[in-house]
Amino acid sequence: MSDSNEEPDLRAALEGAAPYPMEAFAFVREGLDHTVRSLHGEMPEGPIDEDEVQDRHVDGRELSLGLLDYSIRKYGLMAEAVLRHWNITRTDDFGRIVFAMIEQGMMSRTDDDVLEDFFGVRPFATVFEPAAVKKSLLEIRREERSSDRSSG
Repeated sequence: MSDSNEEPDLRAALEGAAPYPMEAFAFVREGLDHTVRSLHGEMPEGPIDEDEVQDRHVDGRELSLGLLDYSIRKYGLMAEAVLRHWNITRTDDFGRIVFAMIEQGMMSRTDDDVLEDFFGVRPFATVFEPAAVKKSLLEIRREERSSDRSSG
């Protein structure tokens, strides 16, 4: 999945993608950016060609894992509760949101991208178990400290 250059109204996507609120769509959009940056680095400046877009593509499994990571980075121990509040209870829901956004032209896909790529990627009970979240947060802090030292 990748960003489309167009910015259609998110509300149009909501009409056909209940039960997810607007915040869930915004989260997936932000999480896509996080995932692409994590896997492929910062976006190059200036215009990019179709090959570059394809090189920066992420599949459903990669995006699901990136969204889980992003949720922990953004919401910490509250990540599961926030996602549940938006009716996101498994990675399948990420896929439904993504494909609703694709239908509205907010994201693009390749011929190989299918909704089933999102199904059962990681059980939320495992990902959001408090000890696992705390461990992830410690790793994130270490990563940030290491990055600060190398850039400063």
